[in-house]
Amino acid sequence: MAISFNKPFLVGKELDNLRRSLESLHLAGDGPFSQQYHSWLERHYQCTVLLTHSCTAALEMAAILANVGPGDEVIMPSYTFVSTANAFVLRGARPVFVDIRPDTLNLDERLLEQALTPRTKAIAAVHYAGIGCDMDSILAFATRHGLTVIEDAAQAYLCTYKGRSLGRLGSTGALSFHETKNIVSGEGGALLINDEALIERAHIIREKGTNRTQFLRREVAKYEWLDIGSSYLPSDLIAAVLLAQLEEAEAIVAKRRLAWQHYHEALAPLEEQGLLRRPSVPADCRHNGHIYYIVLPDVEITQGLLRDLRNQGIGVTTHYIPLHSAPAGRRYGRVAGSMKITDHVGSCLVRLPLHAAIADGEIGRVAEAVTTQLSDKRSKRA
Repeated sequence: MAISFNKPFLVGKELDNLRRSLESLHLAGDGPFSQQYHSWLERHYQCTVLLTHSCTAALEMAAILANVGPGDEVIMPSYTFVSTANAFVLRGARPVFVDIRPDTLNLDERLLEQALTPRTKAIAAVHYAGIGCDMDSILAFATRHGLTVIEDAAQAYLCTYKGRSLGRLGSTGALSFHETKNIVSGEGGALLINDEALIERAHIIREKGTNRTQFLRREVAKYEWLDIGSSYLPSDLIAAVLLAQLEEAEAIVAKRRLAWQHYHEALAPLEEQGLLRRPSVPADCRHNGHIYYIVLPDVEITQGLLRDLRNQGIGVTTHYIPLHSAPAGRRYGRVAGSMKITDHVGSCLVRLPLHAAIADGEIGRVAEAVTTQLSDKRSKRA
């Protein structure tokens, strides 16, 4: 029987919430379910939260709020999703790619200095697999040089760094609730606003550059065009699904962490033998079981493992093609220093099946298949 790489986990209340949303006849943005969603996340994060139609939209809003514009540069990892870079390229800025750490696969904070120029405006800190970057070092560097820090926390809902929620440490943070994430609404995202000075402008940007939010609060008699912006609001139907998910988020994440831990224990002997590298979670970070990956020694072994597991009906996949090596990355960005680790990870990382409904037996089957294939490969090379 095939083992799916990902399955969106439904909690059972989504259909009831959708029915109630349809019956309310408020299907556009910021309806009753959106209001409940905002209250829910603002209680959790203790900051202003704005629901968006995607994490991409939240990142685009963050770039506008940071006043990133033509000629500016934004330091970021190359091993990330294209939205991290696009948000700034759309403002006319240049992504400056730095290498990642070999342990967490996050931006290597030790390389920030070599990427810095008089044009540097911001740092995009991406928390890969829900494991926090070294935010103390990044924030200290940003403070010294007058830079804005934007957190791409797309994969990091319910993750922490030194006890603080990821997405709450920079000026703004962006979350994703895409179908591939732990907590899902099909499409969906959120912008966390940690600087109170940005709140009113964020509402304006989100409402196509108008003060419609103030109008709906009856603070102004009419609303008008005040700033740049776009339509970043999702339908209230999205919020209806998302609210059902949020109410069970802790339980969903607990299931994923348990599955993650089963993989981690099962594959420990292979790491001890030098056949692969497992994820590394710093002691001061709490992850959410979003991704379980392994990094292989070389491309040949990686491709052999992918081929063998797929032939067995096991849904395995790679992850990002590093942005610096993509056509648009070469056109719009630049590289600061060696990208040795990024290049290796981009070619040799394999993601294993992981979702809240995966069975222990399925994890065991995947781990056994990985063990058999890598052990056979080692025997043939010996």
